Amino acid sequence: MDNIKLQEQVKNEFTDYLTLYKHRKTPERYAILEHIYTIKGHFDMDLLFNSMTDSGFRVSRATLYNTIELLLDCGLVVKHQFGANVSKYEKAYGNENHDHFICLGCGEVKEYKNSNLFTPAQQKRFQRFKVSYYSLYIYGMCSKCQRQKNNIKSNNLPIKKK
Repeated sequence: MDNIKLQEQVKNEFTDYLTLYKHRKTPERYAILEHIYTIKGHFDMDLLFNSMTDSGFRVSRATLYNTIELLLDCGLVVKHQFGANVSKYEKAYGNENHDHFICLGCGEVKEYKNSNLFTPAQQKRFQRFKVSYYSLYIYGMCSKCQRQKNNIKSNNLPIKKK
């Protein structure tokens, strides 16, 4: 799906949601939605605020937080908690299914595209359940943190006297 069609689809879904729940259809809310759908990967509220400000759009943090709650509720944005105290978000539409590798040392999150997690045999088990998307979190240690840990261990070994 190209970006213009995707933007149109999410805008229509947001409009339907706002109408159904009798929320105001403000230009700020639509601008936030449009901006989120230009971001690649994960973002937090600070990145979103700074990115919008840098692009010349003035929006309050309160408006951002209120709008993100609406976008979460209508399924256009997904919230992740990767272990830190900061929530990360990403668009729900136009994303390939992917896994998240989270380093327990530095907290870095890497995505790994995995388009075929479910084999046809496994998909049969979900006959009465339509999967929209999934997210898999894999926790471990990145190579950089592993090296640092090994260096600390090797530097702290007691010195043998001859």
